[in-house]
Amino acid sequence: MMERRNDMPPTQTIRPMDTPPDTSAPTTAQLKADIDSGKTGDKTEVFDPGLSPLGTDDEAAGTPAEPHRVRLARHLEGAKRWASGAARAAYAHRQADHVVVAFVGVAVVIGCVMAGGIVWGRSW
Repeated sequence: MMERRNDMPPTQTIRPMDTPPDTSAPTTAQLKADIDSGKTGDKTEVFDPGLSPLGTDDEAAGTPAEPHRVRLARHLEGAKRWASGAARAAYAHRQADHVVVAFVGVAVVIGCVMAGGIVWGRSW
């Protein structure tokens, strides 16, 4: 057995997740796994730990999610959510963010202008 150098347990958050298979009675855990696997398009494909699992509040209130509603949610989150062109353009972590690129470009241009002004000002 290999000895660990610290007391911290190993993390599972850096391993990519697979999409869970479809079943006849899906659960909220499968819906959360769809989100964590990146199938819904709003985050990267890694485990996202939560303080309470998805659906815990519903179960505590005595109204657990019905399988047909979870099946519908899994379908709508995966297929219908990203159908429009605007939503597809914002697909998480798949395309360059043009605002950030423009901001960095403007900052570089301003820096060059200021450096040129300082050098030109000293030559007078």
